[in-house]
Amino acid sequence: MNNLNSILIEGNMVRDPLLRSTPKGTSVCSFTLASNRFFRQDTGLEKEVGFFDVDTWGKLAEACYNRGHKGRGVRVVGRLKQDRWNSADGKAHSRVTIVAEHVEFRPEFKKDEDKITELAGVAETPDPSYAEEVAEEVEELNSSYTGEAAELNDDVEAIHTRELEAVSF
Repeated sequence: MNNLNSILIEGNMVRDPLLRSTPKGTSVCSFTLASNRFFRQDTGLEKEVGFFDVDTWGKLAEACYNRGHKGRGVRVVGRLKQDRWNSADGKAHSRVTIVAEHVEFRPEFKKDEDKITELAGVAETPDPSYAEEVAEEVEELNSSYTGEAAELNDDVEAIHTRELEAVSF
């Protein structure tokens, strides 16, 4: 029976993900995740940052490579894996990585810089011919409404006059 080896971690990608493949062609995507922890200390609120290496495999690796980029927020569910090796000089080394089984990407809200610049340019330098066209249309609408309003006033006066004639003997 396997012991429990499970991790859930949230943070931001420190750099763009790296995609490579095994000799058999399986995709492997690696990225580093920065996770912040805030805690109270005598001097106030303190911040602790942890950096964790994450590996994803197969289709999940391709999805992480395509959707991930530096600064992107992610939630990773997976397991811890420890690699051990001896260097050429005989010194023992160890490294713990997260092998992701599930990765969720936080939504991104991009500002459309080109659109903002374009709108700012239009607001700063309006086209005079467009302003003239709009002014003419407004004037035409006002004159047509004025004419219709005058006709309605005449109709209302006629109705009132008839009512008064009918009432007075």
